[in-house]
Amino acid sequence: MNDLRHYGSLVWLHLHKELRLEWRSRDTLMGMLFFTLLIAVVFSLAFDPTSNPTLARQISGGVGWLGLLFAATTSLNGSWTREQRNQVLDAHRLSPAPPSALFLGKALANFLFVTAVELVLVPVFILFYNLHTLGNWRLLGAVLPLGTWALVLNGTFFAALSLRGRNRDLLLPMVLFPMSIPALLAMVNATTSIITGEFDPMLWVRLLVGYDVAFTTVALLLFAPVLHAE
Repeated sequence: MNDLRHYGSLVWLHLHKELRLEWRSRDTLMGMLFFTLLIAVVFSLAFDPTSNPTLARQISGGVGWLGLLFAATTSLNGSWTREQRNQVLDAHRLSPAPPSALFLGKALANFLFVTAVELVLVPVFILFYNLHTLGNWRLLGAVLPLGTWALVLNGTFFAALSLRGRNRDLLLPMVLFPMSIPALLAMVNATTSIITGEFDPMLWVRLLVGYDVAFTTVALLLFAPVLHAE
């Protein structure tokens, strides 16, 4: 119990640090928010959702999740880049603290940042796409955090993995997008089924839960070799 409490305090320290840094600069939040709002506006102008509400309900889930994926990708590299300043990452390598605590704290911080963007984005999508949910809208309370965690978990892990790459801004999406296809397929289909009410979303929700559990376990186990790799 004491070990678990100590581990939780380490995760909280890393999370608190990330939140304080973001509060000072707000670079990550503003970048993601601008990008996703731009995508929402461009697609609403291209498809004219008011003239075809059925089409708007069918495409809104995919547009929203793809916008979040692209926006998160543009910001995830920055969360690790600042760890390289003043040899902070080297200090983490020398620290006796478990590397997984650093990873989990940073992943939770990225999860909170993307969730904050979603809280702004959802009302905008409802307004721009004139959405009326035909399914059980309460299930969105499960799909949104599960899908968000899948995006930021893989994004945080692969951003750390690509730190030593010469073209890491290009390397991250090349690795992240293929690995996120199962989760992206599940979250888009679950969201679309809730909005349209045409089929049961529970299969896709269960797939998201399994994906999150599996990749969270793998990322926590493999982050130590990634951090200490030369």
